[in-house]
Order: sequence, then C-alpha cells, then structure tokens
Amino acid sequence: MINTDFKIVADEQHFILINKAENSNFHDEDELGSGIFNTVKSSLNIEQLYPVHRLDKMTSGLLLFAKTSEAAAEFGRLFEQHQVEKYYLAISKNKPKKKQGTIKGDMQKSRRSAWKLLRTANNPAISQFFSYGLGDGTRLFMVRPLSGKTHQIRVALNSIGSAIAGDTIYNPSDISDRGYLHALAIRFTLFGQQYQFIQAPNSGEYFLTEQCQKALDSLPPAWDLAWPK
Repeated sequence: MINTDFKIVADEQHFILINKAENSNFHDEDELGSGIFNTVKSSLNIEQLYPVHRLDKMTSGLLLFAKTSEAAAEFGRLFEQHQVEKYYLAISKNKPKKKQGTIKGDMQKSRRSAWKLLRTANNPAISQFFSYGLGDGTRLFMVRPLSGKTHQIRVALNSIGSAIAGDTIYNPSDISDRGYLHALAIRFTLFGQQYQFIQAPNSGEYFLTEQCQKALDSLPPAWDLAWPK
C-alpha cells in the first residue's frame, strides 16, 4: 500500500496546504490504492480541488492545492514566473564536491526512470544549495530550486557526488528507511497577500537525529539564508 498520510498545515480561502508523507504518490496507483490528490479530496469532502505543483513519491513535505479555478490559474502564473519560493532539505551520506553553490545544466532522460544533468544550458535546471556536516558522516543540504524540472534536486545532488540517501533511482545501493528529500518551506504572494510556511520533517531516522535537529535549530528561516543573487 502507498502511504496516504497527510496533515493540514493551512486551510485558507483560496488554497489548502498539506504536509505530505514520504512514499506517497501524487496520483492513484492501480492496485496500490488512491494517491495523495484523491485522498485529500475525499478526506476533506471537497468537490473541486486543483493541483498546482507536485512532489515526487519519495518526497515528504509541503504540497499546495488550489480551491478554485481562479486560484489555480494564479498559482500557475506565479510558478511560471518563478514567484513561488520553495526550499527543500536533503540528506546524503556522501561529501559533495563543493559545500555550497549553484548547480546548472540541461536535463535529459537517461535509463529507466532516471534523468541526467548535461553541461549545456539551453533550458537549464538551476538549483542553489548550502550543505552542513552533521558529524556522523552524513551531510544536510538546504536546496532552493529556481526551476521546476522532474527529479531536479535528486539529479543536482547526484551530479556533485552526493546522491540523496534512500533514493532508489539515483542511489540504489544505499539502504535507508526512506528517501531523504523534504519540502521544508514555501513563500508566495497570492491576490495581494503574502504567505509563508515552514514544516520540518517528522519522519526518517536521519532527519530526527540529535545532530540534524541541532543543525535545523541553528539555521535561520530558509529565505533568510545568503542565497546567491
């Protein structure tokens, strides 16, 4: 069975924001059951709900749904114009080639369900990141994607030698209790009102270690980090 656990983070006039559990597919999966979209819809008894972005199955964290077609159209415009700020946490067991910076390149389909990063930049995926040593051989990443490509963060971190722990596509030899990617924070202005939300991960042995919790407590809100301009 797929994981359809979720918690409501915000229930506003124009949107619902949930904390999605890991191992939860967005769409229905045949014999495995309903995906998170239909689960939220049926659980809240909402006739109309509009998806405005998605998270990979392994990824937990903040996921938005619009309540009206007008809000969905506005979110579509905001995402297209890169006016929705999103920030992610990831954990890797491998030290990156660089501790912080920007990862940029075109993405191309590779084997099976995988993608790869190219050296060209015609329509590139762009991700900025900071990384922090947790003292136990693992590294915590804060990632800000500036584009919205499939598997973007997973491919980006893999390209610098730090494939995400528990990622069955890009790190298949690693055995972890989950895929360690979490949608931590989101900020946007909708119909003249600014919204910002932070939701720390609440599952995964590496996310819940004392070292990781101390690192998270020591960091400012994601949008206040010194991101490259």
